[in-house]
Amino acid sequence: MLFVGIDWAEAEHAVCLLAPSGAVLRRLRVPHSAAGLRRLRATIAEEASEPAAVHVALERAHGLLVDALLQAGYAVYGLNPKAVERYRTRTRTAGAKTDPADAELLARILLTDRERHRALGPRSSQVEAIRVLARDDERVSRDERRLLNRLRQDLLEVFPQALGAFPRLTDVSALAFLARWPGADAARALGRGEIERFLREHQHGWPERTAARIAAALAAEALAAAPLVAAAKAGAIRLAAEQLLLLRRQRTAWRGQLDDLLCSAEAQPDGAVLLSLPGVDARLAGRILGEIGADHRRFATPGALQCYAGTAPVTKASGRSRVVAARFACNRFLRQALLRWALCSLRGCAWARAFYDLKRAAGKTHYRALRALANRWLEVLHRLLATGQPYDDAVHERNRAKPPLPRVA
Repeated sequence: MLFVGIDWAEAEHAVCLLAPSGAVLRRLRVPHSAAGLRRLRATIAEEASEPAAVHVALERAHGLLVDALLQAGYAVYGLNPKAVERYRTRTRTAGAKTDPADAELLARILLTDRERHRALGPRSSQVEAIRVLARDDERVSRDERRLLNRLRQDLLEVFPQALGAFPRLTDVSALAFLARWPGADAARALGRGEIERFLREHQHGWPERTAARIAAALAAEALAAAPLVAAAKAGAIRLAAEQLLLLRRQRTAWRGQLDDLLCSAEAQPDGAVLLSLPGVDARLAGRILGEIGADHRRFATPGALQCYAGTAPVTKASGRSRVVAARFACNRFLRQALLRWALCSLRGCAWARAFYDLKRAAGKTHYRALRALANRWLEVLHRLLATGQPYDDAVHERNRAKPPLPRVA
């Protein structure tokens, strides 16, 4: 058996190889390249001929290096940086930190506490692609919200009539209009017929009635900025509108890709299970499946999955003190997706709504009630993923109505 610690860096990784006795066998630095990986594998092969006997620890769970180590057949552990920091303070009271020492620390964590950490499971290229798409879509959605807020503020400064003409800035027709006519003077000069033709080009519903409303809003009296200031701001308004249109097109394309991947044979039956759940669309299904991964059997119990997702609370007890608090050491991408799922399920699932209302009546805040509901949904999801059966609300209601099994003394 061989224990390997890798302190990851963009250009060069520090590596330490430990024997089962704890003796340091090798220290080396390898570049982040194909040649560097070949050198690392050759060095490991000199100490351990069987790849399955090699246990590698690093502070990353994804990336090209992690994929290459898994393909080599090693048991790879993506350790939480916060957990590694606790080990570091336990062994180095001065707080010193160097790359070679951190690589040795990672290897020693596996040497002493390997059973406390979970090895990364086999990767599915389909599920990995779903994870990448879902994370990119979530990041872009945050960029979209920031750009919308910026666009609204710019319009308030020099073109407030646009907010009356287009109450929903997220509409494609509103963004396309501002990209073409970002100034109040140019927009006010448009005739009703021209606005109507523009709306027909963008397949807007009720173009005649909408054109009349937009023309009236643009012609309404409003505070006006100085002409030079308005002209200077027009570029920023056009840029924000064009960026939002581009983000909208890209998110639509990603949505189609997620649909295809979730329905592919490689993602079944997990994709069908997630899409059958109330409140879950392709975007949420992709985020949840991508973060849980293809090897969901690594979560032996619902509790293990709930702790990983951060929906299960943490109990801190010492002496007479006992505090139950939210769990922050978790997969935050998954937790946010689950909270959104819990919120969306309130409209289409009767028992979820009743559960949420019960928690609110008990004095829980909106966030704590949603987190409790997400925790309950994870119990359901864990069972469905284990059996491969899609969600059936009637079956779930019957199971909830059954009396609990008696506890064995």
